[in-house]
Amino acid sequence: MNQNELLDALSQATESTKADAKRFLDAIGTVIGKELKATGSIKVPGLGTFTVTKRDARPGRNPRTGETIQIAASTGVKFKATPTFLGDL
Repeated sequence: MNQNELLDALSQATESTKADAKRFLDAIGTVIGKELKATGSIKVPGLGTFTVTKRDARPGRNPRTGETIQIAASTGVKFKATPTFLGDL
């Protein structure tokens, strides 16, 4: 499902316009991002939990040249779905 298909589905499910669905989706992303920056995690009832993860720097290998390189430390986001969200998957 791409963004347009998601917006179509949201607008149909909420009986709103596609523009309203886009504003809602943008707002959800903004709220989740701000909360992750502030506290490091957010639980969305019926959906799951988003958590900030930190990866340490580590050695790696360039697959093209075989050269050893240093991969920088980074931050990512982990998502764990609730059992109700997963349903019958």
